[in-house]
Amino acid sequence: MSSRVNSPSDMNSHCNGKVGDTVEEFHCNNSFSDLIIDTKKAAVVHRKHETSRKEAEDESRLPALEAAYTNILRQLGEDTDREGLLRTPLRAAKAIQFLTKGYHETIEDILNNAIFDEDHDEMVIVKDIDVFSLCEHHLVPFFGKVHIGYIPNKKVVGLSKLARIVEIYSRRLQVQERLTKQIALGISEALQPKGVAVVVEAAHMCMVMRGVQKMNSRTVTSTMLGVYLEDPKTREEFLTLSMRA
Repeated sequence: MSSRVNSPSDMNSHCNGKVGDTVEEFHCNNSFSDLIIDTKKAAVVHRKHETSRKEAEDESRLPALEAAYTNILRQLGEDTDREGLLRTPLRAAKAIQFLTKGYHETIEDILNNAIFDEDHDEMVIVKDIDVFSLCEHHLVPFFGKVHIGYIPNKKVVGLSKLARIVEIYSRRLQVQERLTKQIALGISEALQPKGVAVVVEAAHMCMVMRGVQKMNSRTVTSTMLGVYLEDPKTREEFLTLSMRA
């Protein structure tokens, strides 16, 4: 089986569809071009509303988060009135909102009609996607690489969207096992491909900075769906290509 392998640096060369997928109103006497214009306008209005709602929601929660970080610092014995810590609670509140922004996002938000009909049924691999997330057990980072493969079923997706899907699920409080599965299921539900394979390799700061303090440990997880689960040769091809330097 021939394969197409892409790194994140290749993604910028691919175009993604920009036509919105919602229409608020359609009159029978409209022409097809009018429908396209109305669709674009409705989608832009919808996205602006969603963005402003999320931003307003984050703004409304900032004071409570800032107060919580202030209390944490005080309970650690710090002087929150000293110069170096005056704005730390606010900065930390904004940082945690950014690091968990995936809770506000869905697959539909980021795909934006970037799924295209294409008569291609060979393996597509995007490897070495950087991933950063927060362990939900200790709220410390884990980070590494994600390798994604899928076999299209007459539909392909803009390559950058695969990295965006990784971003949606990694910007949440996570465990690596669940993150791996969510990425695979998200791609499978969006594309309905013949198969999806995801491998995540990560270093966990909860094992490096604390606990057993093993500096060189790495955790590898995988999820195989469809033909990757059923056909050992297809699975082996993906693993060989994705792990190749």
